[in-house]
Amino acid sequence: MEELVMDRVGTIFNIQRFSVQDGPGIRTLVFLKGCPLRCIWCHNPEGLSAQPQLLVSSSGCIHCGACRVPCNHPQCQPFGRCVYACPKGLLQIVGETVEAEDLALRLLGQKAFFEMSGGGVTISGGEPLMQPDFLFTLLDSLQPIHRIVETCGYAPADSFRRLLNRCETVYMDIKHPDEGVHERVTGRSNRLIVENLKQLQASDLPYHIRVPLIPGINDTRDVLEKIVRLMAENRGNLERIDFMPYNPFAGAKYEMAGMRFQYKMSQENDLSQIPEGLLKRLDIPHAVL
Repeated sequence: MEELVMDRVGTIFNIQRFSVQDGPGIRTLVFLKGCPLRCIWCHNPEGLSAQPQLLVSSSGCIHCGACRVPCNHPQCQPFGRCVYACPKGLLQIVGETVEAEDLALRLLGQKAFFEMSGGGVTISGGEPLMQPDFLFTLLDSLQPIHRIVETCGYAPADSFRRLLNRCETVYMDIKHPDEGVHERVTGRSNRLIVENLKQLQASDLPYHIRVPLIPGINDTRDVLEKIVRLMAENRGNLERIDFMPYNPFAGAKYEMAGMRFQYKMSQENDLSQIPEGLLKRLDIPHAVL
């Protein structure tokens, strides 16, 4: 596992306002950098590393060399290029270092709006539990705003347990029930995820299970039924299973980050594979987002 950032100072890579798909009401999403998984289909490659990154769009570059001239901007120094010199604006540093309390103050400025809409703040990533102290300080500082944390579940058991006392709802991914397949497509076993799922089910905390539907990997009736039956064994306070069709437009981000996009989508999602009958018999609420 990549080393955890144990500090009240953290690194975020995006703040997205006016979201309506990541919890009740209208919400603000905060994306934390760093993830222990390496899902081959990941939509947010800029969130994988815990450190700030340079994104470069080669489209439109006039090869003037202005970005190669040394500058005095501290944020540019690690990359050996000046982000601000490009006449076309093709360079971007992704990753802002912030103090948890300062970020909370920025978000609390929207408190009246959250209360009016029944919304709140959703913390996503990356994997928020890669920065546990920062995450917990941020969550504590956001009270009484409604707080949701989206997690892949791959985190130390103690950190996961501490999370359950600091938010109103958890949205947890289940990508594949088979350990071998999970390790092949994410780089990690799912054992720790399953153990943390048991913690979540044993708590009184409301939660959603989110299943990304990845063509050729987990979007078959057999795999999806196994996930549904896994949830039926011990529901706890399960509110809903969310099935999330794959969005194929991620490749450009990889090129900008100098990374190789490994996943090749061979077919579109077949939503008929979602086991509607089983879900109905087991009385498990679900949605396709």
